Order: sequence, then structure tokens, then C-alpha cells
Amino acid sequence: MTHDCSFLEALDLEDDQLSVAESRRESHAADWGAQQRGEGVRPDAVVWPESTADVSAVLAAATDRGVPVTPYAAGTGLEGNAVPADGGISLDLTRMDDVVEYRPDDFQIDVGPGVIGSAVDEYVAPDGLFFPPLPSSGDISTVGGMIATDASGMTTVRYGEVADWVLGLEAVLADGTVIETGSRAVKTSSGYNLTELIVGSEGTLAVVTEATLELAGRPEQVRGGRAIFETLDDAAEAVFHTVRTAVDVARIELVDGLSARMANAYLDADLPDAPMVFLEFHANHGVDEEIALCRTIFEDHDVARFEMSDDDAEMDALWRARRELAYAVASYDPDLETLHPGDVTVPISSYPEIVHEAKRLGEEYDLLVPCFGHAGDGNLHYTVLVDPDDSAMVECGEELYAAVVEQALELGGTATGEHGIGQGKREYLEAEHGTGAVETMRTVKRALDPTGTLNPGKIFPETASGARVRAGGALETEE
Repeated sequence: MTHDCSFLEALDLEDDQLSVAESRRESHAADWGAQQRGEGVRPDAVVWPESTADVSAVLAAATDRGVPVTPYAAGTGLEGNAVPADGGISLDLTRMDDVVEYRPDDFQIDVGPGVIGSAVDEYVAPDGLFFPPLPSSGDISTVGGMIATDASGMTTVRYGEVADWVLGLEAVLADGTVIETGSRAVKTSSGYNLTELIVGSEGTLAVVTEATLELAGRPEQVRGGRAIFETLDDAAEAVFHTVRTAVDVARIELVDGLSARMANAYLDADLPDAPMVFLEFHANHGVDEEIALCRTIFEDHDVARFEMSDDDAEMDALWRARRELAYAVASYDPDLETLHPGDVTVPISSYPEIVHEAKRLGEEYDLLVPCFGHAGDGNLHYTVLVDPDDSAMVECGEELYAAVVEQALELGGTATGEHGIGQGKREYLEAEHGTGAVETMRTVKRALDPTGTLNPGKIFPETASGARVRAGGALETEE
């Protein structure tokens, strides 16, 4: 669908804030995941706002004319969250990357949505502070993107997800109205929690233009390493019992043998060809006691090697291998492509079961299914690799992928622990939440964005089959 975006020229924007050039539009057609799957859609125009006023003006004008607007950040998403599914405007927020105010005595910082996550850490490091919930992609992802999907990562087991560290937001509604949510106080029971309503809404309810983030003090003791197991089942069981015993671990990541081989090929690394658990401990005192307790639990599950270090270079190499696994998987075999980026999450007691099921299905269908993930919070990343030119193989891969999601839901888990619904997981929304809850979500969407301006084609199940939610809740099917 093509939209006339010439009205943008009448807004108070500089020449370099607006482009309809084909190259610019193409660069905003997809996020990383959609690009891998060849599912991009070029917007009709790209706008780079530099202030809240810019965002407000663009949204108000677009809503008046029925032109959709899709927020765009660094493009690192995996579920097509930033794909301009209906064309229109791609609103690139990366220029809004200022530190607005920093209050180290309050452990707080106010930043624009375009700030890269790791830049927050670098900014506050001189005061011994950091932003704990950074995802694995924190050095390439923006704060706005993290808020949009309620991102989380390797330290979630101890520090929680991004939502737990957002105190307040400035955001713009579809009609251009600017709102402020939350408080600088660390707790409030005043009114509806609009902050958490917007966090995780994937740009479908409002566009975040500023965020107040809570910070934490850097731990004095940091130790990390890896444990190597004979079987993946033993590794997963060891993770469960470590978390159940309340060992104070900051990162506990599962990596299967196939993922280790892929990391070795991609990084020229020397990881053992075996199931592993990567570990990191944070403490101000008593870190050795926590490590000793963890070792004891792992020994109960036949750990083959348990290796700890406080050497920064060794730890950096270890965590680099984990951070870049997605790239390693994607580049492993030029004849194979990833179907979908799985990121199911289950209650921790069910973690060994979901890991076992994913690998069992891989063997049953005779497909490569590397498994890794933020094991301590029950998160499993699994990727199904198929030959896109082999229709039977693709069909098997789709069945396998869906079976793991369905099993996660049966176990009381979720279809997506951190990537968001986007375009890729819409069909699982009702199965996870129920018809009544999804209709309540639609009601909220219609109330805040009655014309369907913001990021259409995302989250809701009906958009998976070519329909769009229009004003008043009616569905309109595209030919």
C-alpha cells in the first residue's frame, strides 16, 4: 500500500530529517530478523525526529491523513517489530540520543530513545554505576528498542528485565499528545501504571521520546567461567537445581554442543564440543561461597569440568562467544536458513523438559536445532535450520518450531520471553492469553490509537492473515 507523504514537507523539519530516497527507504524496510527471512516492506518516507516536538508533529499530521507510522530504532529486532507493514512513515529515533539529565545520587538517568544501551553503562561507570538489564545485544540496541519489546538478557536471572528498571517515560500518542508516566520515586501507587503499559507494547500504543532509568552500583567481586557436561539433560537439570537452591548467580547460560561448534566456526574459538553452562557471579562479599555451592550442585549432576576465572580477557572471550551465537548460527551453513528465532520461556522447574523436547524434535525431524539461552530465567533460544528450496524440509521445520512453542505454553510458559510478538508470533497470542485478554488488549489499542496509525500489522492474531484492525474495531482484509 502506497501513501502520499508529501505533507511532511510542510512540517518544521530540516532537509536532512526527511527522505524519500529509495536507498533510505530500503534501509528501513526490515529489522534484522525480517531481513534474514526476506520479509521487508519499504516505507514511503523516512523521518529522523530530533525532539519530542518533531515526533508530535509527525504523528498528529499522519493521523489526520490516515498514514501509518512505524517507530524504528537500531533495527536489531528479530520478529519484524519495526517492519512498516502498511508502508507509510518509518520514524527513525536514533538521533534522539542525548543524556537529558543524570542524577547519580538517586541512581537515575534520563535518556533519549536513541541512546545505545552500552553507552548508558559507559556514561555512568565513573560513578561506579551500571544499567543491569542490558540484553546480549546491548552494544548495538537502543534504549527505545529495549523498552518497546521489554528486552531482557543474560543477567535477568538476578536483575530482572528492562521493565523493572524503567521509572518513567515521556511518550507521544498517535494524535500527537505528549504524556509523562511514572515518577522519579522508586515506588508509586498513584493511578494506572501507564509506564508498564507502554513498555513492551512494540510502538503500537505510543512513541517513547525519553526514559527515566534506574541504575545500580557495580559489584566489587565478579567471577565467571564455564561448566562442561556429558549430556545436555544433565546441564539443564543442573541449572534448575542451582536456581531452585537460590544460588546468587548473575548469569547462567546454557549452550548445547551444536551451538558450541557453530561458535567455534564463526569466531575461530576453541569451545569444547559438549553441552556447557556459562556462569558469572556478582557480589560485594562472599562470592567464593556462592561459587562453591554452585560447584557442589553441578557435581551432583555429573559435571565433567568446572572452570572459574577472574581474568577479564578470558571472561570477555567467553561472553563474546555467547553474545554472537545468533550470528554464528545464521552463518553456519550457506545452504541452510533459520526459520524463526525461538525464544520461549517456561517456569524454571520445566526448563529441563523444554530443552529435552526441542532436541528430541530435532532428532525426530532430522533437522539441525541449536539450543542455547538465558537458562536461569527459563528462557530457551532454539533455531530451526532448513533449506528454503526444500518445501518438505521447510514444512517439517515449521511443525517443529510450532511444537516447541505449544509445549512451552502447555508448561505455563510464553511464546516469547524477550523478542516480542511483532509479526512472527501473532498466531500464538490467543493461545497464550485467551480470547478475553486479547480483546482487552485490542480495546486498549483502540482507545489510544483509534485510527490504527501506530505500527499496524503487529501483535494481533488477525493481522497474521492479512487483515488490519481499523477504527472502531472493524477488520479490513487486504486483497
